[in-house]
Amino acid sequence: MSPRRIDPNLTNALLEAAARLLAEEGAAGFTTRRLAAAVGTSTTAVYTHFGGMDNLVRTLVHKGFARLHQRMSTVRATADAVADVIALGYAYRANSLAHPQLYQVMFGSTALGGFALADGDRQHGRYTLEPLVDAVARANAQGRFRVGDPLLVAQNMWIALHGLVSLELGGYLIAPYGADICFEAQLRSLMVGAGDDHEATDASLARARRRRSPRV
Repeated sequence: MSPRRIDPNLTNALLEAAARLLAEEGAAGFTTRRLAAAVGTSTTAVYTHFGGMDNLVRTLVHKGFARLHQRMSTVRATADAVADVIALGYAYRANSLAHPQLYQVMFGSTALGGFALADGDRQHGRYTLEPLVDAVARANAQGRFRVGDPLLVAQNMWIALHGLVSLELGGYLIAPYGADICFEAQLRSLMVGAGDDHEATDASLARARRRRSPRV
């Protein structure tokens, strides 16, 4: 018998449904039968496409980081490295809002129960920081940021923005200081905290705002 062909459309449908089930119901509602029913296929399809639920979850996490990296990579380097850092922040937020369930699974906001994710899987997505590290290094070289370890600065910025985005996805940022206001206030604070001048930060923020995705 010839091997069964893998349908890429069904593969993607299973991954999208898995992210939704995990985010909405947690590991307790995440079963092979529920997943197959969600996309109108048989439980056999899960094993045909992924070899089992553990590998499906692992693939889901890796796919999420690949999407994030693709989004971050659309931010091109310019002569204003601080504007680039801010634009990367906008891209990060836009990606999380476009794929909220997947974002929650990627960063452990959703309980995975007994599904096997190794430390290497959780650290897999650190390559998505590379564009930010590069932009921070250029901001250092341009004299906009205090000289320091670009990786540490980028990681601290990521921590701050991740916390804000997680609160936004949870519906905690409401009037009078909603998500848009809080996000830009956080960006200003991070740039100035890294050593930039207030007026220079505002000018870079205006440039980055014009480059951002219309979805945010």
